[in-house]
Amino acid sequence: QVQLVESGGGLVQPGGSLRLSCAASGSIFNINDMGWYRQPPGKQREFVADITSGGTIMYDDRVKGRFTISKDNAKNTVYLQMNSLKPEDTAVYYCNARTVSRDDWGQGTQVTVSS
Repeated sequence: QVQLVESGGGLVQPGGSLRLSCAASGSIFNINDMGWYRQPPGKQREFVADITSGGTIMYDDRVKGRFTISKDNAKNTVYLQMNSLKPEDTAVYYCNARTVSRDDWGQGTQVTVSS
């Protein structure tokens, strides 16, 4: 119902920054909230940040103060600005869109934080 395309991942040094983008298409009028999850190597998928259609924002404690989620309604796009990156932020980052009936996911984008 909702198609999601992520971009912006890559390799960055500790302390650096990246901005991830997630462009939504399809039944976008049914989206209640969008967010970011990540899966570090050897670990399960974990919550990162979420923003509702009304603008309510939630962050995981591990990224509070460093990451910022935002959206551009005209472009149907959600962003994740990541600052002060740490090696433990290394993961595949996935965009998620929630509706009343289903969740949809992007294919993921790799973020690697290393010297």
